[in-house]
Amino acid sequence: MTTPHASSRRVAELDALRGLAAIGIVWMNVYVFALPAQSYYNPVVWGPGLGEGSSLDRLIWVVSFVFIEDKFRTLFAMLFGAGCLILLERGGERPWRAHFSRMAVLLVIGLAHAILLASNDILRAYAIAGCALPLLSALNARALFAICVGLVAVHVGGGIVALGSSVLDLYNGRTGSDAYLYADRTFGSNPAAVQYMIDQGREEFGTRIARGIESVSSQISYVGSTLPINLAAMALGMGLWKTRMLAGEWRVFLLQRCAAIAAIIAIPALFALAWWVSDNGFSGPIVGAAGFVLSAPFDTLLGLAYAAMAMAFFGQGGVVTERLAAVGRLALTNYLLTSVILTAIFAPWGLALFGEVSRSEALLLSFAPVTAMLLWSPVWLRWLGMGPFERLWRGAARLLS
Repeated sequence: MTTPHASSRRVAELDALRGLAAIGIVWMNVYVFALPAQSYYNPVVWGPGLGEGSSLDRLIWVVSFVFIEDKFRTLFAMLFGAGCLILLERGGERPWRAHFSRMAVLLVIGLAHAILLASNDILRAYAIAGCALPLLSALNARALFAICVGLVAVHVGGGIVALGSSVLDLYNGRTGSDAYLYADRTFGSNPAAVQYMIDQGREEFGTRIARGIESVSSQISYVGSTLPINLAAMALGMGLWKTRMLAGEWRVFLLQRCAAIAAIIAIPALFALAWWVSDNGFSGPIVGAAGFVLSAPFDTLLGLAYAAMAMAFFGQGGVVTERLAAVGRLALTNYLLTSVILTAIFAPWGLALFGEVSRSEALLLSFAPVTAMLLWSPVWLRWLGMGPFERLWRGAARLLS
């Protein structure tokens, strides 16, 4: 399978964009390691001023909600889709079989990561969603963009079906309904649910592994609910590669225009959703509806804006681009390395800081793995070339294909 665009040339801007996405993901993943699960979306669940949240924690939540949460996940998924398309375009012997082998190995790595380190792992979702990418690879950019829009609509529609009744129950005062209680346990400050997640975060290593193995089927079920939004971002990335934007071939003014239009639509809408959540006292149903469902179209748009702005900046070259490109070339290794570092900081077999820090303190600690990535990636590439987990992924996939 070859196309006129197939090329073996590395695009430094694309590598740098992948590095930026890997760093941005750490700024949200840190909360998975540091705080009870409800705190990922809700700043008043845990920390100083329990039930209210400190002013600093609320401010950090607003900034994260508008500018970070799910934007860098979208960006990472976009680049995953583009990367898979590049490999499919290069062809070679049995390109589809090679692709499915890569997805199988990635799924195994993702499951191991989820069992040993953190169950929020995105690699499982990427591996499963990635199985659909060969079917999309022959489509033109317009069709891929249409699929992206359709899948975002599916995600929003499914989320409204799942969480909409809990919002209605909240406004109608039916706080004892099953729908409301589910949203409150998942996204709110339900004391028993929060304590359950605190106990999980403080469990010993052996207990965590046993629980992770037992919950593989439920993990896959949860991953299935994220497939539409992840596949939407992958389709968007494939379309942007076909239009040559991610190949670094757009003119700067066009990139700036794309970024401005997407940001002008997304940012006011995200601030409005943040106000809605805060105005309703960070109630579980509102937090879930805003953070998991209604923000999705705007997260996707802002991820697109970040891609366009970054490509315009990285096209100028320089030290920043080179450093981020090194991080991006080791994206899988760096993603796993950050989990190891965060586990060492927060897990009971490390420094045991889980549940002992505020949201702002957790964000500050996230710069430890970010700094490690920036320092070690250029050194590794200079002396050893491909990252260790990239090498493992490629080698294992080659054996299967």
